Formats: sequence, C-alpha cells, structure tokens
Amino acid sequence: MIVTMAFGKIGLPVALPDGFTYQVLEARSAQGLPDEAAALAEALDHPVGRPPLVELARGKKTAAISVCDITRPAPNRRVLPPLLERLAAAGIARENVVILIATGLHREATEDEMREIVGPELYGTIRVENHRAKNRAEHTPLGNTAAGTPVFIDSRFVDADLHITLGFIEPHLMLGFSGGRKLIAPGLAAAETIKVIHSPKFMRDPRATEGSIADNPLHRELLEIAHMARHDFMVDVALTRDRRIAQVFAGDPEMAHAQGAAYVGETMLERLEGAADVVITSAAGYPLDLTYYQTVKGVTAASHFVKPGGRILTLSACTEGVGAAEFAGMMERFAEPGAFLEAILETPVEVDQWQLEKLALVCEQAELHYYVPGLPERYQAVLWGRSYGTANEAIAGVLAGLPEGARVVVVPEGPYVLARVGPAREVPVRTSA
Repeated sequence: MIVTMAFGKIGLPVALPDGFTYQVLEARSAQGLPDEAAALAEALDHPVGRPPLVELARGKKTAAISVCDITRPAPNRRVLPPLLERLAAAGIARENVVILIATGLHREATEDEMREIVGPELYGTIRVENHRAKNRAEHTPLGNTAAGTPVFIDSRFVDADLHITLGFIEPHLMLGFSGGRKLIAPGLAAAETIKVIHSPKFMRDPRATEGSIADNPLHRELLEIAHMARHDFMVDVALTRDRRIAQVFAGDPEMAHAQGAAYVGETMLERLEGAADVVITSAAGYPLDLTYYQTVKGVTAASHFVKPGGRILTLSACTEGVGAAEFAGMMERFAEPGAFLEAILETPVEVDQWQLEKLALVCEQAELHYYVPGLPERYQAVLWGRSYGTANEAIAGVLAGLPEGARVVVVPEGPYVLARVGPAREVPVRTSA
C-alpha cells in the first residue's frame, strides 16, 4: 500500500507493509467557491455584525491590517486587493495603510517572503512591515486583562484609526481554531504578553486544545486582548485541501470568527470508532513543516486518537531546522519530558517553551517516532522519541513488534485533520467572551 504524505513542497510516498489494519484519514474539506471574488465582495459589503467595510472606514484617515506570516498559507494576495479597494473608496489613501506581518515571536519575514505573503503585484505599492515582539519600545501598553495578563500591542496597529485582521481558520493546538483574535495576540503582541498567554496556566488546561473554543480559557483571554486593542473588523477564510477559498467570514471579530470556527469544525471533524495502536502522520507539508517547532502540531493533533501507550510517527521535512534559538536551547537542556514539565512549572516563562510543553504532555501518553531529515544531528539526538534516517526505516520501526491486524491510522495532512474518537456530535462554539 502506497500513501503520499504531505511533506515539504512535493510530498513523500511511503510504502505500508501488509499485516495491519489501516485507515487513511484524509482531511475533510468543503468545495472551493465557484466565484471567490463575488464571495469576498459579498462578505466585505454585507459583513456579520458590522456595517459594510466602506461605511466603517469612512471618515478615518489611517488603517492597519494584520496578516499571517510565512508559516501560514493564507490567501492574502486574493483577499487584500478588494479590501484595499474599499478602504480607498472610503477615503483612506494607500500611503496611510500599513500591512503588519503578525510574526508573534517567530522570526521576521525576509523581503522575498513579504513579497510572497502579500503578492508580487501589491508588494512595493504599500507599506509592509514586520512585527518585532522583542522590541518593547514598539508596543503600546493597554493595561491588564481580568485574568492579569499585561497587554502590549504593536503601536503601529494601536495608533491607526481602523484596525483590521486578515487570516484563515484551521484547528490550532491550544487555541481551538486559528484566525481572528490570534492575528492580534500573539501576532502583534510584545514578548511580555506572549509569554503569559503561553504559560502553564493556559497550556496545561485540558480545554486549551484543538477544535474547541466553547470553554477554551485561552480563546477567551485573546478575545479580551483583541477588544482592548480595538479590533474593528476581521476577514477570515476557510480553505480547501488545495488552498482554494471555501468560505469567507467577515465583520465583527467575535461573531464572524465564531461562525467560521463552527463551519471549519463541522466540515473537518472526523469521528473514529476506536483509537489507534499507531498513528502515522505529517506536519502538513510546506510551509508548516519548515521547522521542528511547527512539526509539534502534527504530534498533538494525533494524540487525540492514539491509544494510551500507543505510538505516533511524524514525517516532517524541517528544511529550516529546529526553529528559534530559545526553542533549540530548551531541547538540548532537557533530556526527558517529565523533567522539563517540572522545571518550568514555577519559573518565568521562556520564549517558545509552550510548544515544547504541549509536546511533553503528549509524551506522557504516547511513544514518539520521527523522520525529520532537515533537523541537524545534534537535535536528532535529543528528541523525546526515536529518530530514523529514512522514511522506510521509520515505518518499519514504528510498526515493529505489533500484533497482526493492529490498528494503524495514517494521516497524510497531519494537523489539517481534526479527528476524535467517539460518536458524531456538534462542535461547540461560543459567540460571546
């Protein structure tokens, strides 16, 4: 049996040996819109819970638009032009608009990446700038949330008259679903804010997980932060497997996002009759599998449908290596996940510790295996799990010793699959904080 896994830009065919019970779990997806331009126009001119964007922008002089960084396949080049047309029609001149790359604590986008993010036709005609979370002076203090999180947001966003986010909605390992409020925090937040919202207080709450916003405490916290930053308008899309636009959700940042999360959850959710002995998954290919840091998302998504003590094999290109220096340093300092979880519980939050924390929690329930060829050898040696030199060796290794007929779930697109064990049910959403 040959299955092609999402891996880098071209995919990776893997051969699965006979003797096991396989289930290939494809990403469920809606159909692409027959007319994307018409759907975008309809969403901008008849948004949810807001007046048309032209009316909302009228009388304002400046606008800031937060967009995803290079690790997310957001269709900015298709969504930005009609949005900018409406800002111009409302009287906001192009030179008074800034597009901010919502990097959070990721590295800054290169010039080539900024061109890719906004599209070559638009790049050079408008200000496109990186967010820099570690430069505290570039952020405006907005006070504390009710839970005590100090809020510092990029001043270029705060100082604008109109505050817009542009993204897409997919399952997220701790926030339930991406999009909306995430384009403000952590996207445009200072490191001081990002560290708190990624602390064990939120990361170890079982409700902070993929596919749920109904009772997700982190979701509620980010909604409050976005409100403090005067989040005026959002445009999020749902994407098909081939990155076409399936639906557009625009308008009130809370109401429109809740509709989008409900749509994506209902469209993508797959129910399994039983948990797997082994999950063979991916990090969804380019751009999400550029680093090991992002690869963690494939592991956490698989953890919801593997048996306690089962095995997870993740295939990820990792062409840019491990990720940020802070993340790399923690990997090398801690030889085993239990020690890491104990060490960070009562200490100040370090940059990127949250991703390793989510991984460590999975290690408590499953045995991890990896094929991550782009990861330098020094980091291969400190993975919390076994690493292999080839994909074939990895497949053989993760299946070794299993009884005949063992249940193996194969997930070619990794974190783009939202799956749970149990009977079908509605995905809960919430429309107020």
